[in-house]
Amino acid sequence: MGKKIAIIGSGISGLSAAAYAAKSGNEVHVFEQHDQPGGRARQFTTEEGYTFDMGPSWYWMPDIIDHFFQDFGYKATDFYELISLNPQFEMVMDKGILSIPESYEDLKDLFEQIEPGSGRKLDTFMQSAKYKYEVGMQEFVNKPCYSWLEFMSPKIAKNALKLDLLTNFRSYVGKYFTHPYLRMLMEFPVIFLGAAPQNIPALYSLMNYGGYALGTWYPMGGFYQLVLAMKKIAEQQGAIFHFNHPVEKIITANNKVTSIQVKGEQLYFDAVIASSDYHHSETLIDSGRKNYTDKYWESRTFAPSCLIYYIGLDTVLPKLKHHTLFFEHDLDVHIQSIYEHKNWPEQPLFYTCCPSKTDPNVAPEGHENLFLLMPLATGIADDETIREQYLNEMIARLEKHTGTEHLAAHIRYKRSYCVSDFTRDYNAYQGNAYGLANTLRQTAVLKPSIRNKHLPNLFYTGQLTVPGPGVPPSIISGRIVAGEVHKMKQQQKPANSSMHPQELPIKH
Repeated sequence: MGKKIAIIGSGISGLSAAAYAAKSGNEVHVFEQHDQPGGRARQFTTEEGYTFDMGPSWYWMPDIIDHFFQDFGYKATDFYELISLNPQFEMVMDKGILSIPESYEDLKDLFEQIEPGSGRKLDTFMQSAKYKYEVGMQEFVNKPCYSWLEFMSPKIAKNALKLDLLTNFRSYVGKYFTHPYLRMLMEFPVIFLGAAPQNIPALYSLMNYGGYALGTWYPMGGFYQLVLAMKKIAEQQGAIFHFNHPVEKIITANNKVTSIQVKGEQLYFDAVIASSDYHHSETLIDSGRKNYTDKYWESRTFAPSCLIYYIGLDTVLPKLKHHTLFFEHDLDVHIQSIYEHKNWPEQPLFYTCCPSKTDPNVAPEGHENLFLLMPLATGIADDETIREQYLNEMIARLEKHTGTEHLAAHIRYKRSYCVSDFTRDYNAYQGNAYGLANTLRQTAVLKPSIRNKHLPNLFYTGQLTVPGPGVPPSIISGRIVAGEVHKMKQQQKPANSSMHPQELPIKH
């Protein structure tokens, strides 16, 4: 007999958990405070005709995403068209531009041109990164992480040194490449893991393989197509979605969760999966039932927040690519502003996504759709004046790169999104955008537990628990938690059917 399961939040991890939990024969209800699924991966369309993905824009590790669809008898391309980007992206440096080609052989040639001998070294680097990817993304991250004993598999134990968990990423990259451009290129993927490269385990060179070797992709219609596809699969399995239904309280009795409160009504369940912000989820239960104190959260290292601008232009920028990284300044100086000084950066790096280069449907004809993102410290003040100050800087650098004058005069739509917005819309702890940093002291078992230590039928999923931040890890997180709920012994007394959540108004 299946269980009645409530899932709080319909971000990527919540959608994944819903699909897998429903597939196992459970009655699954997803409660979402917004009017659409996706969490940080939501999408909106303006009156001017621009369609903006609000969050994720890098479609990396396509095989991991496709594994989700395969588990339900599909391929990702059954739901949306995937385009391989060429170039994958460009990096604007202080003295030139690096254009990262789609072809790995062309990438080797690029390395060789910059630093003779580095093409061969790239092969060696990528062979090791491929191993880490295969072990890391198949064996290492697919664990509930209750105990280090879970990692005592013959494959992991035999090749533990090859995972380079105790080597820092910066030193590791430095063993292969000396040119600053190549080192910055290889270090870039770990920036959003939440710490300086010297504080990230070299294990995460797997991201170089998952990106540069497996390619950078774009789902036509925007990243939100993944959200819609995951929701459709969850609904096919029987999951029911309740939008505009924020969960107000998680109610407990006799050392277990018995129900949740939604719009003042008590709804009974056998288990609850919280895919909402972990810290916020714990504010919904009595303080004595929390896994972690406020002091614990204050001691954690968080990945960055960010300043985002959604910009609609009434002109075309021929020189701009789909993805462009503006790295003209020192990476370490920007990172120090985030993790050490907790200030707005004096010499910021930023990223631009221009999906209208690939997808004509995200902007009117002859217009461009721009997504500007600048990593920031969590918990800092972000009033509109300082946001505009940094927008002006980003616009000036876009003008220089594209050779376009008076770009601000072409803005037909503008919306900013920053630290306080993440707090308001997602209850994000200190306005974090990317969860906890993947430092060694916050890896695997050392991350917040997926299971409540006091309430055996309360679980957590998402970027603040295992395996960590990012779209593929969040998909995996939902699958892991659904599996743990499935293993949970059936409650002797089923949830009270007289308060059935299907009586709630449902918006599909």
